[in-house]
Amino acid sequence: MKIEIWSDVACPWCYIGKRRFEAALSGFEHRGSVDVTWRSYQLDPALPEHYDGSELDYLSTRKGIAPQQVSQMFNHVTEQAKGEGLDYRFDKVVVANSFTAHRLIHLAAAHGKQDAAKERLLSDHFEHGQDIGSAEYLTRLGHELGIDAAEVAGLFTTDKYADDVRSDFEEARALGISGVPFFVIDRKFGLSGAQPVETFATALNQAWQDANPLVLVNSADGEACGPDGCAV
Repeated sequence: MKIEIWSDVACPWCYIGKRRFEAALSGFEHRGSVDVTWRSYQLDPALPEHYDGSELDYLSTRKGIAPQQVSQMFNHVTEQAKGEGLDYRFDKVVVANSFTAHRLIHLAAAHGKQDAAKERLLSDHFEHGQDIGSAEYLTRLGHELGIDAAEVAGLFTTDKYADDVRSDFEEARALGISGVPFFVIDRKFGLSGAQPVETFATALNQAWQDANPLVLVNSADGEACGPDGCAV
């Protein structure tokens, strides 16, 4: 079963959704047969490489949301994150364009470390105040993931993986995805947002049953019992 997750490193609900999905997957009987792929998405592609201001300032000035409303949103999301064991620090978030971070995730995927890269980027951005647009930070992260230094350096001297990231954007548009996180199972089932664990679990079971229907192998009914009694 193939699950594709469109997500942005700069999306707080994407990290919460990741945790809830992981909790559902851990209890899924067929989790060993599930292939998870992270797809790139940007909430604000026009964001400068580095934004001179806080997350509150960014949302209030660029998005036109009242500062008080932004603060209320921060409080709500922070409480939801705590419920998943996450410690969000919006006061320390560094606002930056996530395009190169998405390229690093694609590079990590080529080394079988896509989920590890995604996890670190989300945690470092929302919990530790790291600059996800910084070449220094991304280089250090690549090295910590065990990726060859020359390959990591190539992210800043070439356009490698840029087309892969843009392809993810285009696929999202083709599928009608307008917000993240968005989960696609076998290109047949879709879930929008950081759904409860129970909803993810139901979707996993439904998709598995759809792909692996029960087939009756006997040619005739055998003796059996039912609500009205047993065959004689």
